[in-house]
Amino acid sequence: MLWVKAFHLIAMVCWFAGIFYLPRLFVYHAACDDEPGRERFKVMERKLYRGITTPAMIATVGLGLWLISYNPSFYLSQGWLHAKLTLIAVLIGYHFYCGRLVKVFRDDRNTRSHVFYRWFNELPILILLAVVILATVRPF
Repeated sequence: MLWVKAFHLIAMVCWFAGIFYLPRLFVYHAACDDEPGRERFKVMERKLYRGITTPAMIATVGLGLWLISYNPSFYLSQGWLHAKLTLIAVLIGYHFYCGRLVKVFRDDRNTRSHVFYRWFNELPILILLAVVILATVRPF
């Protein structure tokens, strides 16, 4: 179980690295004025989303389910886990919305400013704080 937990945490760190960096790329892409720069951001966004962030999300979720499978009756009776899984569901929605934004930028259809993306980038930080507290402290 400890090996599964270790790899779950590693995958989660990789997923959050992508979830933090991708919207930051959107900030810079939205503010970019030159065509070569925009094309470079398109490649970076696509590779980050498809090559790192999505596989890390899949690994995180898969390994998390594996951890629950060790004692599902116990874990699924815990309120903190229900709260954590709800936040993970929100984060998965955020992840897929980022994938939609990758396509919006790819097709040159972005209408939002870099300021919007600066604020958009803050949501996963709040989720990370709550998930770590829930999983570590298990307040209920």
